[in-house]
Amino acid sequence: MIGSDEEGDYSLDIKDLTLEDDGKYQCQVSSGLNGEPAIRSRYAQVTVLVAPDPPRIIQGAFIDATENQPIDIECESVGGKPAAEITWLDGNQQVIKKHVKSKVELLEDGQRFKTRSVLRLTPRKEDHNQSITCQAQNTADRAHRMATVHIEVKYAPKVNLTIKTGLVKKRIPEGSESRIQCDVDANPPAQVYRWYLNNNPVIGDYANEMIIFNVTRKHNKAEVKCEVSNNVGTSEATVTLDVTYPPKFRSRPENVEAEMGSRVTLNCDVDGEPAPAIRWLLSEPGRIGQVKGKSSKLELRHVDRETAGRYICKATVEGYPEIESEATVFIKDAPKILSNRTQFGSEGESARIECLALSVPKPDDIRWFFEGRKISAIDDPDYATLEETFPDGTVKSSLVIRASQSKHYGLYNCSVTNEYGNANAGIMLKPLKTLPLYIILIGVTSGIIIFSAFIILLVLCHRRRRKKSKHMNEKPDVTVTTGDMYKESDRSSNISDLKLQLPQSDGSYELDYTSSDRSDSKLQAGLPLAGPVPLPAIRHDEFSYSNDYSDPAYNEPYYKAPSGYVYDYPHGYAPPPHLRVQSPDVPASRSLQGSLTRSIDTASTLPLSAGNESQNNTLQRTKSPEETDAINNLGLPVGEGPPAPIYAQPNAKVQHGVDLRYAATYGNPYLRNSTTGYGNQVHTAKPAATPAPPPYSAVRSSVVMPTGNGNQPSQATHV
Repeated sequence: MIGSDEEGDYSLDIKDLTLEDDGKYQCQVSSGLNGEPAIRSRYAQVTVLVAPDPPRIIQGAFIDATENQPIDIECESVGGKPAAEITWLDGNQQVIKKHVKSKVELLEDGQRFKTRSVLRLTPRKEDHNQSITCQAQNTADRAHRMATVHIEVKYAPKVNLTIKTGLVKKRIPEGSESRIQCDVDANPPAQVYRWYLNNNPVIGDYANEMIIFNVTRKHNKAEVKCEVSNNVGTSEATVTLDVTYPPKFRSRPENVEAEMGSRVTLNCDVDGEPAPAIRWLLSEPGRIGQVKGKSSKLELRHVDRETAGRYICKATVEGYPEIESEATVFIKDAPKILSNRTQFGSEGESARIECLALSVPKPDDIRWFFEGRKISAIDDPDYATLEETFPDGTVKSSLVIRASQSKHYGLYNCSVTNEYGNANAGIMLKPLKTLPLYIILIGVTSGIIIFSAFIILLVLCHRRRRKKSKHMNEKPDVTVTTGDMYKESDRSSNISDLKLQLPQSDGSYELDYTSSDRSDSKLQAGLPLAGPVPLPAIRHDEFSYSNDYSDPAYNEPYYKAPSGYVYDYPHGYAPPPHLRVQSPDVPASRSLQGSLTRSIDTASTLPLSAGNESQNNTLQRTKSPEETDAINNLGLPVGEGPPAPIYAQPNAKVQHGVDLRYAATYGNPYLRNSTTGYGNQVHTAKPAATPAPPPYSAVRSSVVMPTGNGNQPSQATHV
């Protein structure tokens, strides 16, 4: 108590207020010294407010629920004075007011309260993984105290059925493939899928997707259903197929036979999706293209010559080809014969006379007459009759005459009768003149001979052109000149030809470089070097070898010099000096007998003799850049020094200043005295009459030239 008499105020100060301080309080003043009476104040009520304890959800922090199965969530708040107020909030923090019941109980101390609130919740799929909040407050403390529970909702599958592929403008074209997808949301996940087409189970191992590989018009407006199940339940979804397909006749229009002035209806039933657009067109001369109707039925109220005729029903569906069918409206009338009045047959063969008639309705009787006499196929074995009926209202009667003779040719009469009248027509049968068989055979044979001759002529012309073209494509020959190196007698001598020396006795190889991609070596026989000598039979007239071919009949010795050059000289002979080959521009009128007409694509400058730098001692040829590239591609030696000349080699065989290889007997077994070697004497055919040839002014040259295979050079010897 605080205060004083001076202040005249005494107050009750309660510190650290507790619940026991709750009650009624009265201020009392005792009597005074002078006899003043005692006094009391009115009661003062002291109410102690207590904030509630934090609320608690009885079910715990997590609740498992099943969709559409109600559950009770209980929340209590204890110790509040006054009693706590409890409110519920959903996952979106919205207050839940429905299905909430609250109850307040007084605690044992008689002063505080316990508030209990029950929320009855029917879970939905949307409540899955949501939180429900219980909050409590009273006037002692307006701050909210909260408790939260997390709800896991198990729910049956939620199915959504969509067409994923095959749609064109929200429709499925006939013949396409369609994939229908079944999207499912379920807790727990879906376990079983079932598919139905028009309530009929679809056989197949389909899960969340069904495939219709070939959509047909039968699938139009069909209902596809997807049924999905899990532990909670079963759900389904359906989709209707909208199929587009081209028009097709359910029933085509049919020909109609009508009386004059009657009413006629033509039907054209067409199936298509979307619904086909139908047009009826009149197709008669002078009236083609006239549209007579635009529905599946065409009604002709009054049939006459103008309305009768051929009608065409055309049906169209967007995106597909148009279809059409026709029907003819016939007017019943007497027959009309349409056949040719003159027909032909061949004597000795079966003849046929045709009587074509238009008859609506069909004829009752068709008769044939010959020269006024009725023909009966039963009584006369020479005749037979055939009848054919056509959709356009015509009928054809054929009279067949077996093994016709001259007596069967003449005038026939065809008579056609129906219920509306009769028609007759005379048909003249004439014999057909044919050529005799032998004339036909002669004509056919002549044609075959002329055709064969023409083919042979074409083949010969073609071969001639090919030979001419090949000759024109050859490179110009290379002329090898030696200038003053030879005497005029050498030029006219029979030993002044430059030839390739190869190990053979009955012929010689000559290189042939043409403009084509292959180099050929040709084997040909050569004349002996000195006089007429009998030659043995030649094994081959002519052979052509490609660059990659080497003749297995010859075993040629090859030697490789230190400079890298390869030589194929016979044993016991040293390499001769070399020449430089060039192709100078020589006029067409100039011709040398001592020349080699051959294309030589080698490149080297080779000395003839030591110390002799005369231009007359060399053969030169200037190469083009293209030829140089070709040489490089062949792998020929370029830029390496030549071997030593023959006179500088110790093993060279020179006699009387002449290399023995240039003697007439060299390489000619018929002129040799023995096979052991050459003597020191030069032999001639008649030593007494014919002196030995004078020694050459210079050692004759040889040229290393490539063989046909482009890799191994051969020796070219001037003899």
